[in-house]
Amino acid sequence: MDYRPLGRTGVSVSQMCLGAMMFGAFGNPDHDDAIKIIHQALDAGINFIDTADGYSGGESEEILGQALAGGRRESVVLAVKTGVQFLGDDPNQRGASRRWLTEAVEGSLRRLQTDWIDLYQVGVPDPNTDIDETLGALSDLVHAGKIRSFGASKVPASQIVEGQWTADRRGHGRFRTEQPPYSMLTRAIEYDVLPSCLRHGMGVMTYGPIAGGWLSGKYRKGVEVSGPGSAARAQRFPGAFDATNPANAAKLDAADALGALAEEAGLTLIQMAIGFVTRHPAVTSAIIGPRTMEHLDAYLAADGIDLPGDLLDRIDQIVPPGVTVNVADNMWNVGTTALSAAVRRR
Repeated sequence: MDYRPLGRTGVSVSQMCLGAMMFGAFGNPDHDDAIKIIHQALDAGINFIDTADGYSGGESEEILGQALAGGRRESVVLAVKTGVQFLGDDPNQRGASRRWLTEAVEGSLRRLQTDWIDLYQVGVPDPNTDIDETLGALSDLVHAGKIRSFGASKVPASQIVEGQWTADRRGHGRFRTEQPPYSMLTRAIEYDVLPSCLRHGMGVMTYGPIAGGWLSGKYRKGVEVSGPGSAARAQRFPGAFDATNPANAAKLDAADALGALAEEAGLTLIQMAIGFVTRHPAVTSAIIGPRTMEHLDAYLAADGIDLPGDLLDRIDQIVPPGVTVNVADNMWNVGTTALSAAVRRR
């Protein structure tokens, strides 16, 4: 397993990060099976795990806490996201306010059975909280020893720069990482987010390298398209696999072409998908989200894959640089809301 610097934190992490969204009601409800998957990933050399307090209502964190007990916690770089509504509808149990960050981190520490979190992330931009407030609260959590460093997710380039500028002017700690969506089908961050992170020395842990399953290899022309593997995910992502949606039809065309290209190159589509993401010089680690041991094995088979330049050129012919096939996959509805269609035209 290749290890890379996580921005300028001084910490090194594996080029694949184990995403824990699938552990619990969102994916695999069998705790014992999920723990076996986590242990297998660690044994394979993965030392980086990402979760969120909102994944399965905290169940993902509880599973990780069980899996890392007994001495495994010390060798793992643990990343946690917060900010999305946790439980119920209390408006103060979300966002990036000092009140919520201070409360949320304690809940995560308790569920994870740990004394510290290596990387604490604001899971979605919070337009209702001043960035100075957020940076001040996160910096205080570092000083208190609750977290070691902090980052964000789905932040547009302009706000990445604003965060760096505010930290410098106000004497706060800086956002050290960014977690955006990125895959061969979702490439909008190549325009400005990835260059901005490189310029500011930020680590980048991308999620969705197989585009929610579209690049798993099972979505090909002539094969019936199925939806998410759990009722909870189907409810959370309605219409994501609706074959009558023209945007999904375009994704199927691209996925089919990419699948054929991978076969020609002697790779599985998952190997090519992971290799594509980790090949970008701004990307530190690709977050993989296995639900089963078979899923994990398919991801681990991508370890060491280095895509040659001519193969990257052919990928660009199918989905050009900076292009996202279905604009909804950019997650602008919760990140860069100014780029949503309704806001752009008014």
